[in-house]
Amino acid sequence: MKRTTFLLGVLTALVAPTQAAVVNGGFEQWAQGQPTAWSLIDSGISVSQSNTIKLSGSSAAAISVNTADQANTDFRQLVSVTAGQTYTFSTAVYHTEGNVRARLYVNGYQGYSNEQLTGQWQTLSHSYTAPSSGNIEVGLRFYDMAGFDGSEMVYVDEFKPASTTEPPATGCSNTSLSFALSTDNYGAETSWQLTNAQNQQQYAGSGYAGNTSYSEQWCLADGEYSFTIFDSYGDGICCSYGNGSYSLTLNNQPVFSGSSFGAQQSHSFTLGSAGGGDVDLGSYYADAAGLTGYSLKTALHNIINNHTARGYSAIWGFYNVYELDNYYENDGSILDIYSEKPSATDSYVYAAGSDQCGSYNSEADCYNREHSFPRSWFGGAVEPMNSDIHHIFATDGFVNSKRGSYPFGKVGSASFTSTNGSKLGSAIAGSGYSGTVFEPIDEFKGDIARAYFYMATRYQNQLANWQNNSTEANAALNGTTTQVFENWLLQLLKQWHQQDPVSQKERDRNNAAYQYQGNRNPFIDHPQFVSAIWGN
Repeated sequence: MKRTTFLLGVLTALVAPTQAAVVNGGFEQWAQGQPTAWSLIDSGISVSQSNTIKLSGSSAAAISVNTADQANTDFRQLVSVTAGQTYTFSTAVYHTEGNVRARLYVNGYQGYSNEQLTGQWQTLSHSYTAPSSGNIEVGLRFYDMAGFDGSEMVYVDEFKPASTTEPPATGCSNTSLSFALSTDNYGAETSWQLTNAQNQQQYAGSGYAGNTSYSEQWCLADGEYSFTIFDSYGDGICCSYGNGSYSLTLNNQPVFSGSSFGAQQSHSFTLGSAGGGDVDLGSYYADAAGLTGYSLKTALHNIINNHTARGYSAIWGFYNVYELDNYYENDGSILDIYSEKPSATDSYVYAAGSDQCGSYNSEADCYNREHSFPRSWFGGAVEPMNSDIHHIFATDGFVNSKRGSYPFGKVGSASFTSTNGSKLGSAIAGSGYSGTVFEPIDEFKGDIARAYFYMATRYQNQLANWQNNSTEANAALNGTTTQVFENWLLQLLKQWHQQDPVSQKERDRNNAAYQYQGNRNPFIDHPQFVSAIWGN
């Protein structure tokens, strides 16, 4: 496929250039269907007004790329710069299909966007030091990529520094965090984004130089956040081609960090009392402040090691009120993690109370109480583990029986698949385990992982001997009170925790569990505790 390029920028025929200021950089001024001070030169690209905006204002530019054959389409802007002065030019782009790549132009071609990051805004930026006074050109260029079908829409907004830029904020009235990134030899392959619980982008970065260190301050309100870093080549930023790394700190304490990954790596964290119901999370976890590693795990154990065992039969009552589908079909039926279809109609539903097991001969007969951390692993119907609601989920009885006491894992060859895609079978090759495993659907893998990290922490003073309780327990547990899990399972749980971040369903259930039995799951309230204890 011929690589076709399109160049986006601003012409100053109507407005004289100001000092390093982009004219109409927010695309707020339009006349006769065109953004003021912009001029199209080639028919292969068209511009229209859009209300898909980055953060502020009322409009953005919708760039329609309609050709895969034509040469460059110049569409730039002249800005005035002063010798020796450094300017940071940036713009936000929003890919709709992911088959066109944007490249920032600042007196030459700079970094690329991540075209695979669709349906959300990302920012391209470049720091430019003027060697002499005069005018330079700035803008964007678009490259068609594999899969381009001849027409694709890309939104552009907030080309800065704009002539209407407001003065910078003098401080952060919320929580200030420090983000640091060091790139490997191929910095242009690296991009990242930070989103909140509503999947709205808060910060993002791309277009980096190789072997360069960057740092910036984030100002964030209390809430749940998810950070994802991408490498377009798929080899992370360490250590094949240089030694890159990234980290986020709060008051000089680590929130997360990393370096070695594949195509992407994700981290979730919570600020303030966002997960808290009527409990002050800052106060609840005060004794764990500033700790990392297994010292943090022990401190968390001491905090949550005081819950009231309500008994196994009381779980039915909890389910009737708190284990209901208010998130997918919103029909108030029992939320069964082994039958729920997040993006489709469930094959069957259970009414709270009336459909509880009972006996069963096949799927859809009744629901029961699934010990995600199997009862046989901790020695049978022993309290408080046997009724600890943090790891006991409502599930179809027949599928629960198929799962039995097998470890969770990634299935290579399935011998049984439930109606929602949960699978039982032999572990996938290369996973570090060759036995039978059970794999829930992606929607609930993080829920399971965080329940396991809870169990490893809540019962760290008891679980050293659990390894010998059954063959399956021996396959999953390593006999320590620190790492707790065998390496293969620990790595899998961390992966599931990162790939399926904390959901509102989990936060609500955690609050309900706190009211019900008096303790919380720290890894739902503060997802960053996982990497702080067990590493990335």
